[in-house]
Amino acid sequence: ILGAFAPLWLVWPSPDLLLVVQAIAMALGALPVFLLSRKHLTSQRGALGFALAYLLYPATQWVTLSEFHPVALACPTLLFAFWYLDEERLGAFALFAILAALTKEEIPLVIAGMGVWYAVSRRQWRVGGAIAVLGVCLTATSVQLVMPHFNEGASSGFYQRYGALGHSPGGILATIFTDPGQVLSTVFDSEGVHYLLDLFLPLLLLVIAAPVVLVAAIPELGLNLLSATHTQSSIHHHYTAGLIPPLIVAMVLGAARLTRSRPGLRVPLAMTLVV
Repeated sequence: ILGAFAPLWLVWPSPDLLLVVQAIAMALGALPVFLLSRKHLTSQRGALGFALAYLLYPATQWVTLSEFHPVALACPTLLFAFWYLDEERLGAFALFAILAALTKEEIPLVIAGMGVWYAVSRRQWRVGGAIAVLGVCLTATSVQLVMPHFNEGASSGFYQRYGALGHSPGGILATIFTDPGQVLSTVFDSEGVHYLLDLFLPLLLLVIAAPVVLVAAIPELGLNLLSATHTQSSIHHHYTAGLIPPLIVAMVLGAARLTRSRPGLRVPLAMTLVV
């Protein structure tokens, strides 16, 4: 994705360019949030409130302020991808999904989760399944082939962050299935619980009402909570960039589900989120 900055650099050759583009991109994520909210909440004012809640979400602001990281661009592109997938405009979805996948190697796993959501919620098993498989394959290709190729054959140094579980993807997966107690104790230690509260409480736990969407958040949550690097389990850094879109979408769809019989609550709920 950094290649896209080359033409802009000719116009404004300054590191400030990166920070400004990142801030604008993060702000643009409010547009798909507004469109998705207006569709499912059938309220213009409620949709404005939910878009503002995205902009004021602490994790969103910290990603914007935490220096410049290419993965920050995954936040708006994934939100647009969610919107177009919800609209069943698969061409536009594919474009934004590809852009998101270019920001970091594990982001296609989020896209795979979006495929699961689409398959289950729309009963589009073939298309959703294809999206899920392609997402997993893209990450596997990046981690197993592309990164070692440019690292003199060595595997990613990020595996060291998961040394307590295993030193390879296979070893980590094996531990997850053979020793789930160790995994749970790692996830729900004091640091992990604090991280989860920072993510979910500002959204008023509305995401719980849209559990299928949360499938897209599981890969990033797992990577962050299981890592021995403390900055990953903190909203003050860029590691939440891939988490924000599924959480925000789950918030919107969860609110729509909970207020289906009482649509008059949607605007007050949006205002509560903003506060």
